[in-house]
Amino acid sequence: MLSRLTRLQALAVCAVPLVALLGTAAFAPLPFSVAQPGMTANVLGDNKGTPVITIQGAPVRPTRGQLRMTTIEATNPDTRVSLGDVLDAWFATDRAVMPHDSVYPSGKSTREIEEHNTEQMEQSQDAATAAALRYLHLSASDVKVTLRLADVGGPSAGLLFSLGIVDKLNGDGSGGDLTGGRVVAGTGTIEADGTVGAVGGVALKTQAARRDGATVFLVPKDECSDARSELPKGLRLVPVTTLEGAVGALKTLESGKGTVPSC
Repeated sequence: MLSRLTRLQALAVCAVPLVALLGTAAFAPLPFSVAQPGMTANVLGDNKGTPVITIQGAPVRPTRGQLRMTTIEATNPDTRVSLGDVLDAWFATDRAVMPHDSVYPSGKSTREIEEHNTEQMEQSQDAATAAALRYLHLSASDVKVTLRLADVGGPSAGLLFSLGIVDKLNGDGSGGDLTGGRVVAGTGTIEADGTVGAVGGVALKTQAARRDGATVFLVPKDECSDARSELPKGLRLVPVTTLEGAVGALKTLESGKGTVPSC
């Protein structure tokens, strides 16, 4: 018959496998990605020497200010993320630990993921163009829009693409710039009907935006709380749900008349 262990003995016995487990976990790959603020790009300007937005079939106006799409940089799909990496990022304000499957499609190779992200970007560009032309009551058969943004994948630049097209073709509708000369940044997917969708990683994107000079950040309304969590000083959050609402908010901000939505 085995004698009953004292509490101290029991803790000592349990500590051995626990230490071994932690030691193994410290070096074992975990199903996470570590992300940080990425690059931003002004969709009204050039990216790597090429205009981001090129329009044919309609007069294009000169623009002031900037509309900066934002990104996050995540560890590569095949990077081994250890417990130490997770703990380091967990306590850092400029990094975030994200489930691997929320960043990359599950069960796909690096090449398949790259192809998937490229496809999503192309679909996003088509939807952004359709949404902008629809908002301006212009026909895609008369106006041709070409969007180019090197080394960026995924759908999260959709809203900023649409706003860039609107600014280049129509500005604020009264001869002024949609940006009011400001550096405006943001994120959000877009549908052809102008609906803005959530994207993830907004707390890191706000940091990238402020780093690159933005004072206003357009964020999908459903992600307001995430955007507020690590909001840099000097950056104003403007929640949006549609392209029309985003344009309206920027016009109100420029004119100073009316109420601009806030998170």
